[in-house]
Amino acid sequence: MTKKCFLFTLLILSITGFSQEIISYNGSKKYPATPSWNFICENYALTGVTEVQIAKTEKGGLLKLAVETTNPTYTISGTAYIYLSDNTFIICSDKGNREKIDTKIVSYYSFTPIEMSQLKKNDIQSIRFTIKGIATKFNSQIGNFTAVNKKEYFATYDNSPKSYHTANEIKAL
Repeated sequence: MTKKCFLFTLLILSITGFSQEIISYNGSKKYPATPSWNFICENYALTGVTEVQIAKTEKGGLLKLAVETTNPTYTISGTAYIYLSDNTFIICSDKGNREKIDTKIVSYYSFTPIEMSQLKKNDIQSIRFTIKGIATKFNSQIGNFTAVNKKEYFATYDNSPKSYHTANEIKAL
């Protein structure tokens, strides 16, 4: 019986170890990361979704923001604001770390170790960011957007979680 429990525990640990996501940063650096969260961004008409992911680095952490776009010259740039469940916020300055993946524009923001410890204790409520570019007809939107930690646009009466528990997943890194 003890042998079966040991094998079962080993199996569970190996599954969770292999299911760890990775962020590839600047093409060569790879960091352990949370799963991607699809935050609802109601005022972004193209998809209404912002992909959010957080990675643990040797100097703190990384925030990855990605949105679909019709114009690959657009960028997510400028200061990003992360609002937490304890009514505090983290200001992320733009360091120019961005890339394009297929039809997505992606930007990376750095966290200090103190900011990572804040993220481990409090869930992210929303993220405020800016998409910049030159607007033309029939292109994606530009401007300021808020991605809210909600799994769906409309809530229903059931016991399933309505938002992502970001603090628990960041703590598991």
